[in-house]
Formats: sequence, C-alpha cells, structure tokens
Amino acid sequence: MSPRRVSPRGGMAWDVVTSSGAGNPLKAFWNVNRQLHPRASVHQLAGIYGDVTLSSSAQKVAGTVEGAQARSSPAHCYVDAFRKYGHLKADVNPLFPNTSLVQELEPSQYGVDGNSELSLQDVFNGTSASSAGQLTDLLEQLYCGHVGIEFMHLPSAEEREWFAGEIEGGALLEPFSKEEKRHMLKLLLESQTLDLYLAAKFPSVKRYSGEGAESLMCCYFHTLRALASYGVPEVVVGMAHRGRLNLLTGLLELPLPHLLSKMMGRAEFSDQFTFSGDTLMHMTSVANVGFPDGSQTRVEMLSNPSHLEAVNPVAMGYTRAVHRRLGVGQYTTPPLCNTTSCEAEQTFAPAPATLVIHGDAAMRGQGILQETLALTCVPHFSVGGTLHVVVNNQVGFTTEASGRASDIALAGRVPVIRVNGEKPEAVSRAARLAVRYQQRFGRDVFVDVLCWRRHGHNELDNPRLTNPRMYSVIDAKTSIPDQYTGVLVEAGVITEAEVAEICQTATNKMARAYEEAQAYTPDPSDVLVQWDGLSQCPQSTVEVWDTGVSTDTLKFVAAKSVDIPHDFNLHRHLQKTHVAARLNRMSKVPCTVDWATAEAMAFGSLLLQGMGVRLCGQDVGRGTFAQRHLQLVDQVSEARYLPLNHLSDNQTAFLEVANSILSEEAVLGFEYGMSINCKDVLHIWEAQFGDFFNGAQTIIDTFVSSGETKWLYQSGLVLLLPHGYDGAGPEHSSCRLERFLTDCHSADHIADSSASNWAVVAPTTPAQYFHLLRQQMMRTYRKPLVVVAPKTMLRLPAAVSDITNMAPGSHFLPVIDDPAVTEDSSVQRVVLVSGKLYYALTEARQQRGLSNTAIVRVECLCPFPAHQLNLVLKKYSAAKKVVWAQEEPRNMGAWPFVFPRLLNICGAKVREGRANVREGRANVWEGRANVRGEGKGMGCLI
Repeated sequence: MSPRRVSPRGGMAWDVVTSSGAGNPLKAFWNVNRQLHPRASVHQLAGIYGDVTLSSSAQKVAGTVEGAQARSSPAHCYVDAFRKYGHLKADVNPLFPNTSLVQELEPSQYGVDGNSELSLQDVFNGTSASSAGQLTDLLEQLYCGHVGIEFMHLPSAEEREWFAGEIEGGALLEPFSKEEKRHMLKLLLESQTLDLYLAAKFPSVKRYSGEGAESLMCCYFHTLRALASYGVPEVVVGMAHRGRLNLLTGLLELPLPHLLSKMMGRAEFSDQFTFSGDTLMHMTSVANVGFPDGSQTRVEMLSNPSHLEAVNPVAMGYTRAVHRRLGVGQYTTPPLCNTTSCEAEQTFAPAPATLVIHGDAAMRGQGILQETLALTCVPHFSVGGTLHVVVNNQVGFTTEASGRASDIALAGRVPVIRVNGEKPEAVSRAARLAVRYQQRFGRDVFVDVLCWRRHGHNELDNPRLTNPRMYSVIDAKTSIPDQYTGVLVEAGVITEAEVAEICQTATNKMARAYEEAQAYTPDPSDVLVQWDGLSQCPQSTVEVWDTGVSTDTLKFVAAKSVDIPHDFNLHRHLQKTHVAARLNRMSKVPCTVDWATAEAMAFGSLLLQGMGVRLCGQDVGRGTFAQRHLQLVDQVSEARYLPLNHLSDNQTAFLEVANSILSEEAVLGFEYGMSINCKDVLHIWEAQFGDFFNGAQTIIDTFVSSGETKWLYQSGLVLLLPHGYDGAGPEHSSCRLERFLTDCHSADHIADSSASNWAVVAPTTPAQYFHLLRQQMMRTYRKPLVVVAPKTMLRLPAAVSDITNMAPGSHFLPVIDDPAVTEDSSVQRVVLVSGKLYYALTEARQQRGLSNTAIVRVECLCPFPAHQLNLVLKKYSAAKKVVWAQEEPRNMGAWPFVFPRLLNICGAKVREGRANVREGRANVWEGRANVRGEGKGMGCLI
C-alpha cells in the first residue's frame, strides 16, 4: 500500500514564536544563550499549570462539637458515641434487619440513666437541655434510622463538625413536598415498567435489571438536581451494569427506539463508521438534564468494559479533561475566589463533577478502586471530589457478602453514607447530603444503597440454587415501587387510578418505541460531536504527515527549555550537564540533537501551535533515567518551574507534568479518560520501566487498544515503555513488545493501512521520536501510540540526530535504509532490526570490517510498513540472505509478528538471526528454542 503525503491538521504557523519583542526565533535563542533578556522572578509565578490550589473560605460550622470534647462530660460522651457508632445500629438492610446490640451506645456506659436532666449546651447542636430518655430517643432517630453515616474518622475537625451539624440539624429528616413524592414514585414506576416490558419482549436477553434497586433512580435524580443547583455545568458518569438501562432511558434520554433496536440485534452506531460495537450493557448517552427550578446540567455516561470497576479512573480522567477545557478547578487562572455565601456552601468554583456507580462485590474485590481513591488528593489528578454510589445487592454473582462492601472506602478516609434501599425518601436525602459535602469540601463521598436483586446475576440465572436463604426473603417481597405506592396512597398523596395511569402511559411509550425500533437508524451526529472536528482514519491508505519545524524555531524552543528565572537555585550538576550542555549543543555546526532535547522540541513546538501537552508517570518531570528535567526544582525553596510554560508572553497552551503515585492501572485509566476528551492535548503516559505496564493490562486491553473499535472513542494517548536487555534483571528489561503486537488489528497476508487500532514503534533516533510525537497531534484523527522507548540510547553518542532531520518537509520514516551502504549490488546479506540493537550491530560490523551486509531498521512494526520495506529490499536484490535480528527470545519480541508478514506480503525468505555471543554475555537467544522469561544479556547477532 503506497503512502500518501498529507498536510498537518491546523497548518504550520510559527509567527507566535517571538516573545517580548525578541524578534525572530534565532535572535531570541541567542538572547537566551547570552542571558541578555529580562527574566521573571520565580517568586512571581502563580503556581504550576494544572496544580492551582484553591484556598478554602468555608465558614466555621455552627456549634462547638470538637471543642466540647475536652470537657468529656457524660452527656458529651454519650452524644459522641452516637456520632461514632450510631451507623452500626442503623436500619439500613432491607433483607436482614439489624438486631445487633452495640455496647458503645448503651447509656449506662456513660453514666446517663433514667429521666435525669442533662445540660447539652455546647454538646448537641440545636438543643439546650433534655432528659436522658428524650436524648436517647432523639439520637436513635437521627443516627440509627434508615440512614447510617460513618464520618468520625474524617481527617479534619471541620468535616466532622459539619456532618454532626447536618445530622443533628435534621438533614436526614427533611420533609418532601407532595409534588416531590409523586415525582419520586413516577421514577420508580417507570423504572419498573421498563423492566417488565423488556422481560416480556426479550425474555432471553441479559439486561441486568434494576428490580430490587429502583430507589436508585431517586438517588440519581436528586444527586443531579443538587449538582445543578450548585451550578455544576457537567457530570461525568461511570457505571457498571446493574440498572444501567433504567438510568439511561429514565434520566439520560437514551432514545427508547435506539435501545430496543440494539436489543433486536442491530448496531448502535451509524454504518458510516467502521466499528465492531459492544454489548447492550455498555451503551451510553449524553443529555442536558433539566429540573423544575430551571437549573440544568449536562450528563454524560461513559462506555465501560465488563471489568466492572475499570471505568472508575477513566471517568475521573474524563472529568479532569473537562476541567482543563473549561479552565476551572486546578486549571483556574488566576485562582477564583471561593463562594462565601452560607447558602451556596461551596469551597470550589462550580466545576464538572464525577459520579461513579459501583457494584458491591466488584468494588471491594478489585484493587483498582483503592488505586483510584489514592489519586484523589494527588496534584494534577484531583477532580474536586468524586460522588460514589454503591448498588449493594449484598451478593456478588453467587457469593453472599460478608462484612460491609463500602468499608473499603474507609482506607481513603472519606465518609460513607449507608441507606436502606427500600426507602426512596431516605435514599434521596442521603444523595442530597452527599452532594452538599462534596461541593463544600471537594472530597470523595460514598452513598452505599443496600438493596436486593429480583433475579440472579442476570435474568437467565437462578440464584436459588446457591442462595436459598436470601431468595426466600426476596421472593416474599413486593417490589419497591409497589411498596412506595402503598405508602403514598395511604397518605393521600396519590390515588390508585393515578398510579395506573402512570404505568399505562409508560407502557404505551414502550410500545410505540418498539414499533419505531423496527426502522431505527442511529444518528451519526452523536459521534461527530464527540470527535470535535476529527474524522475517522481512512481505512485503505497509508498516510505520511509533514511534521517538520523550522530549525530557528527548534533552537528557540531548546534554549527556552533551559531558561530559568534569575533567582532560581538550580542544582549545580544540572546547570552544567543540562542547561549549559544543551545551549552548547545548539550553538555548534552541525547541530545535533539528543533524545531529551528532541522531546522538548516536540513539546515546545506543539505548545507554540496552541496544542497542550500532559506528561504523566512516576517521576516523569525528571525522568526515570534523569534525562528529561522538564520540571526543575529550586534547591532552597523546592519551588517547581517548567520552562516550556514560559515560551512567550501570549502563550495559550501549556505543559502539564503529572508525577503520579506508584500505580499503573488507575493512572493509565485516568490518562485514557483525559485523552478521549481533550483532542487538542498530547497525552503521554510513561512507565518507569517497560514491563511495568502489566499492572495496567486491563486498561490496555479493554480501553486503549479497543476503545475506538467498540465505542468509537478516539484517543491519541502515547505509551512510553523503556525497553532493552541491559543487564538490569528480569523485571526491568522487556516491555513485552509481543503482547502489543498480538493486540494489533493487522492481517499477516495483506498490507496494513493507517487504520490499525494503534501504532507500535521502536524509534532509533531522536528525530524519529520527535516526528512521532508531533504526528500524534498533526493528524486529523487520533490513534494510540505504543513506543518501545530507549534506556541506553538516551545518552548513546551515536543516537543523535542532525537538526535538519527535523526541518520542514521531514517526517517519521517507518523504515530506515542503511546509510553506510555505498553500492547496493555488493550487499549479500540484509539484516532487519528494530530498536537499539541496531547500534550494536553497526558497531560489530565496523569491528569486523564487513562491507557486504546492510542493516535496515524497521522503525514501525504496526501498521507494518510493507510498501516501504519492499522498496528497500528491492534495492538489495542481489542479497542471498535476509535475516531478522532481535534481543528477545524467539517466542518474544517482534519475530512472531513480522515473520508471516515478511513471508506473505514482502515475499522475503527470511530466517532468524543466530547469535554469536560476546564474552561475558550469557543467556541470549540463539534463534532456536522458545524461552520463558527474559534473557540477562544480548549478543551481536552478526
């Protein structure tokens, strides 16, 4: 397949380079080098981009709950016991009533007994005095009703006081108006009607109904309504399967014909796109949800895989990207003043929120939740607190729960609100309280809705085979909508006739939708809006994108990348080896560029074009191998400084360096979530060592490699995986290249187009790396990029590029011919190689004086560059041997992938390279046996 040259997206306008009247970029470069231009003081900087800390101006909570603790009066100790342990006695389990005796709540433990009068001043919010008996009744009503709140473990006294004030002020007893009650019942009845209708029409389809958990519809409604009342513009929802269809159709306006069409076996996207689609339970929707008071918020539910909790960090990352797009939260510039209104109760400016809906068994069984919770307060990962809702069926698949599912949240020192799922009004109050806390303190909060499931794990499963005790209770229950109907009818809020009308209207709506579904065609605009001006990659072409930049601009960026304020106390070693060395390299002719400088040039040139960059991973500001230093640290104040964020006075795009915790799965999921939302930002995740990606294998398999194929999500996420057999040991050598190649959408008998699900590359020069990074943003579509990244090449003298290789008109080369060959007809052997082994081979060839061997680099493995490789092999038609050389064992590395393609597409009779082992290097691949594990060294293979 012949490549075609394509103009970059957005053009190549470089007039924005000049700064502070510095004239052309080259002049600016020399000004930097000579230290002639004025530089800002580091102490004048307003923080690091993406890590703006918004100061809290939340008012002190009324009362002196914490101050009274010093008195340790009997009354206080008794009240405090309910604050700490009242949740243990709460009536929150609809299946098995709480009959436990909580010793800590016995009044005799605190010398409180009988009808003795107690002074509650400064002890109990809103009450001055009461008898012991009245106090006990009131505390049990407040703390041991249908809602139990665990909050006394929270880290700040202000948060503990706030919860005590809310509970004791009657937040869990707030009355609902007649209209609100009728609306809640309508939500429940419509949810039940949906499930009954689908069960009748599609009895053999797994739909993971909301039966037994219908009160969650009230939870979702009041959560969204409360967020909208705070002015929250967008809500991002990550959700597993239980009750998903009910939420999609009930509140998020998924067209019923669309849902039913999918259940009939039709595709969920327009046929103008290329996709595979996904199961019914992974459908999604976007809606502007409005409320009676005129407020509204945009709600988007993300697609998710069947790994139920994997969507958690993705939803957070997606929300973070919306923050960046809107310039709110930690991207606020300058920092916004906080709302001081007591009614608003906001610590942070209104910013998009995250709502994550968990299943009880998966939540505590999969470690990604713990990783995600650990991210919540890490700089560059905060989203102002996530709202968590637990759909607690009290059984996971067939295993009954032991203990409390939401206890896992206590490790994150966040509050847990447990509520009886059979009480819609209690569920609604719990939801509203959770939002008030999240908006006030900007921290995570859990609402654990204890409910039950009418059917088994799905509608085709009989749970009575394995859970007879639980299902003997469930089988005897009337539905939650019917229970609430009885309550409201008895109270005179609604009549039986009105209830019947609601149900009939919902049934008629379903029937009409069923008829419309017969000829339903998905609307392509839903996908196009999400792509934000991008298009799907052409399916039958290989494209070449001009990604070069003028050398003047590149030198300007290189100089600015090491330009620091005059009073910044840089480490002396970096002053010499980083700053001075880079400036010295730029002043030489010819001008050569090392790996770190090429990366800085790629980043800086994108920033000048108005495209942001986010680099994430463990200590990525410095770099695992201390090669990058994009983020500098003052040796006295420890202030951080990013020179590339000061390229020009009118800079509009910025670099965000997100040094992550030691997590792979949650962090990579977070970055993927950001990447599918921010199309104008280059997102990069770097593994500390290449093989560390295996901790994030679920995210790679279910999101990165397949997100576009399943859900038409476009992601330009870059994975940097340091790789190389350098004697560092089994866990620091291989990035398991073979796994990524196995996961490619690539045929071994026909040439690939650019439409593969991702690109897998092993660049050998800084210029190649430069072009790859820029190509990610220049294209009119987005594809993930897996880079077999260097370790030893970072400082290898031979692994440099002339700056002219990055000039206008240059681009990434999928195949690099041997520059040392002067006469093609003299070549008797062609060695194909990928990655750093190229430099060992060229050194060995030189030492042996071989002139009949051409060493050809295959820089791009997928899409496999068959056309370019055929052109090179055609030049060496006189060659008798074509050999593939690699460091890895035969069953690893690129060989299993390239061999059938070389044979079937290129027609090359290729064989494996056989290693001549150098002295002192053991356990190298000899090209024969399959090997488990990595080798400890490498051979010359020449």
